[in-house]
Amino acid sequence: MLAYLARRIVFGAAVLVGTSLITFVIAFVVPADPAVALAGAKADPQTLASIRREMGLDRPLYVQYARYFDRAIHGDLGRSYIRRENVTQLIADRLPATAVLAAAAMALSLVLGIAMGAIAAAYRGRAIDNALLIFSLAMVSLPVFWLGTMLLIAVALLIRSFPLGGYSGAESLILPSLTLALGSAGYYSRVLQTSLGEALDQDYVRTARGKGLSNTRVMLRHAMANALLPLVTLAGLDLAGLLSGVVLTETVFNWPGIGRLASEAIFNLDIPLIMGTVLFSAFLIVLINLLVDLLYAWLDPRIRLADAE
Repeated sequence: MLAYLARRIVFGAAVLVGTSLITFVIAFVVPADPAVALAGAKADPQTLASIRREMGLDRPLYVQYARYFDRAIHGDLGRSYIRRENVTQLIADRLPATAVLAAAAMALSLVLGIAMGAIAAAYRGRAIDNALLIFSLAMVSLPVFWLGTMLLIAVALLIRSFPLGGYSGAESLILPSLTLALGSAGYYSRVLQTSLGEALDQDYVRTARGKGLSNTRVMLRHAMANALLPLVTLAGLDLAGLLSGVVLTETVFNWPGIGRLASEAIFNLDIPLIMGTVLFSAFLIVLINLLVDLLYAWLDPRIRLADAE
């Protein structure tokens, strides 16, 4: 267990170092001058040179990266060019709104996905299975930004007093979480239907049925435990993406989360904020992947951690 954890932590650290290096290099490929962003387009050359010297932008790239990396491992992701605020604090301020949206969307997608998958598996080959297949494929295929926009238009026409954007309470969670959940729920239902179908054909399930157990009890107490294993990995990856900010959904619904913060940073070419949100997203993905691996092994004791890579 400890050896496996150590290997995963080293691998995760390497991923974060690689991510920071790639984003740092890309930041200097983008034709944006931080000094101009701070001083304005009409600043004189002497002012721009002074700002570059003060920020260390006149030093070699490897020196600049070493300084950035040293600050990053201590939790300092730099200072936003546009907002003039600490990037770490900006991300921390937006994280609660994103976390609430991620939790709501994940819970809804799991409930819908597991319910549809279980029903489809119980009625394999019948009309309800085919109907759920069509519905789930449609949900997976719909672009998130289009679905969110259509929901906004429909609700605006039908319910005039319903909140259509922003973060103002439980009601404001409904539309963005539904937008995020439908696509994932459709995918989860297909994965679970396949896994349950395979589990229901196993010998241990036939043995349970031979003992006189009902189909519902066999599915819920015997087949479901193994069938849910693939969903653990999928849900973990989706949760990491949700927590790191869903750019399009948060932009459509004016949600004050990390995704909208990243969108504004990209639009304004705010390089420190772009790099900070990307590095934070990578950190969440590495962390949740590690937790998913451990949870997967806990759910199925037959899996050896030494081989779970």
